[in-house]
Amino acid sequence: MTDTPQHALDGILDILREAVEGGQPGQGTAFLDGTNADGTGNHGLLATLDALSAEQASRDIHGATVAGQARHTAFHMEVVVRWQQGERGPFDWQGSFQPAQVTPEEWDALRARVRAAYAGLVAFVNTQRDQPVTGDATGGLSGAVSHVAYHLGAIRQLVKALG
Repeated sequence: MTDTPQHALDGILDILREAVEGGQPGQGTAFLDGTNADGTGNHGLLATLDALSAEQASRDIHGATVAGQARHTAFHMEVVVRWQQGERGPFDWQGSFQPAQVTPEEWDALRARVRAAYAGLVAFVNTQRDQPVTGDATGGLSGAVSHVAYHLGAIRQLVKALG
């Protein structure tokens, strides 16, 4: 029996999954601190956002808020899919951080938007498995991973500043 090689997109999706969902409990990770076997210590984007209240997410720290960073991250994942489908903008990158403050209801909706944007990106990538692997596909997905990881780091630094 021979092992089937991993699809080129799967390795990139694994890194995106770690950035957004965190590490698999008790398993090694590529770049985040590992999630404990009992599920605690998850440092992925979703767990990080879920640990915050709307008030915490709205607190301005040096001109940035977690809510603004989360909104922009969701927007970027949405745009990656739109771009791959042929839509070339223009896109309101500056405006994608606004509003930077949220009510509890808006915070719930924003976290749901992040989840939906991530699910939409993964679903789109999964539709590309039968297509030729191109630099556009791998580059777009790699860019999405890098962007999510960058903003996860920014969010985690803001969380540290929240105390």
